[in-house]
Amino acid sequence: MASRSVNKVILIGHLGRDAETKFTPSGVAMTKFSVATNRRWKDQQTGEWKEETDWANVVLWRQENLANYLTKGKQIYVEGRLQTRSWDDKDGKKQYMTEVVADEVILLGGRGGEGQEAAGPQPVSMPRSAPRPQPAASAGDEMGADQGITDDDVPF
Repeated sequence: MASRSVNKVILIGHLGRDAETKFTPSGVAMTKFSVATNRRWKDQQTGEWKEETDWANVVLWRQENLANYLTKGKQIYVEGRLQTRSWDDKDGKKQYMTEVVADEVILLGGRGGEGQEAAGPQPVSMPRSAPRPQPAASAGDEMGADQGITDDDVPF
């Protein structure tokens, strides 16, 4: 009998640096960035509040033009899986790196500074695993009512 396993990561944190997009020799976009997550707790012995920050390296494949949106300090939701890579350095020593391979990335808290904080989450990337469900048609849609949304309304 085959055993089941789960490799799922969900992070909500702040971008530690601006995202960088590079392209593989075959032209596939690869965007990398880091996410800081904080943990806060009360020390049992001293009664003081303590805080700790953890950093996660994230890679997002096949998504172009994200660097303008994924800038340092923005709050972000990341969903994906852990992956560990290894390579030999110049001295022949084996090196390891664990990173999050993102399937979905969502900017949280609006665009900041543009008066749109109440705008809510802004999806930047769609999950690759399944298409987004389509909303049920309303009576207005069946009659061909124009919703007033154009391509110019989509920020990317």
